[in-house]
Amino acid sequence: MDLTKVQARIGLVLDGSGSMRKLYKGGVVQKVIERILAVAIHFDDDGSLDCWIYDTKFSRLPAATEKNIEGYVEKYILNNEKISKFGRNDEPPVMRDVIKKFTVEDTSNLPAYVVFINDGGVKRGSGDTIDKVVIHSSSKPIFWQFVGIGESEFGVLRKLDTIAGRVVDNANFFNLNDIESISDTDLYERLFDEFPNWLKIAKVANIIQ
Repeated sequence: MDLTKVQARIGLVLDGSGSMRKLYKGGVVQKVIERILAVAIHFDDDGSLDCWIYDTKFSRLPAATEKNIEGYVEKYILNNEKISKFGRNDEPPVMRDVIKKFTVEDTSNLPAYVVFINDGGVKRGSGDTIDKVVIHSSSKPIFWQFVGIGESEFGVLRKLDTIAGRVVDNANFFNLNDIESISDTDLYERLFDEFPNWLKIAKVANIIQ
């Protein structure tokens, strides 16, 4: 599929748990947002990047744009006392808010492509889990691209492709030990490894137009 002709709304969910603190303060997360914004400018209908951050709670951040990207992390995250950050992980609430944003509040004929940054610590247990939200959203026009940063095992995220009970396969995962060292071309290829196939099967399943 020729992705140069694809339009999609682009979202970015940032792991804001305590184990990510060094990556925020060291400038790594700023670079991640800048690189994902470059994708959004190419694909998104308005050239902006809808952003969320979460730990045990979640917050919607200002959309990242070319105008406000410089110092984005410093201004909207590190120096923002209104958001919860650097606690434990709880992914399902922020995932449900992403779904709400793209399917209830801001409906569109365009699909949503959501990059979800995580360093390996995810909520576990038999209650509300990532798996359940991914299954729930499999009938909706949202594709989840999980990106693991660091050297954790990422057991839960690695199993996304084998989750049963979904209408279509709506999630993918890859791990980057050092997101700063990967080239733009390689990052682009990994980000869009499964998205083109999802576009095809989601269209056949009448999930997208």
